[in-house]
Amino acid sequence: QVQLVESGGGLVQPGGSLKLSCAASGVTFSSSLLSWYRQAPGKERELVARITSPGGNTYYADLMKGRFTISRDSAKNTAYLQMNNLKPEDTAVYYCNIKRPPYDYWGQGTQVTVSS
Repeated sequence: QVQLVESGGGLVQPGGSLKLSCAASGVTFSSSLLSWYRQAPGKERELVARITSPGGNTYYADLMKGRFTISRDSAKNTAYLQMNNLKPEDTAVYYCNIKRPPYDYWGQGTQVTVSS
């Protein structure tokens, strides 16, 4: 059974940082596309960042470039999203996703709230 469990969300002030984790079980990162998405209230889910495995090639949505960093630790089967200089508009539920055709796995999400 595949499980993706996100953690690390919470309340942070504007300009602060958070590091999200996504612990995977039942699936490995090999030959997969690992992504972080987010969904704010009343908005569609949007791609934040992704990283290929193997290769480690990364992609970031324009709004996140220079502020967010995606990484993975294959030995721990855990993915990360380091978020710096957070803004109120970053408030959303953040989801971990692994695509390994034909499979598409999602975590339950972790809430990030940026507010003073």
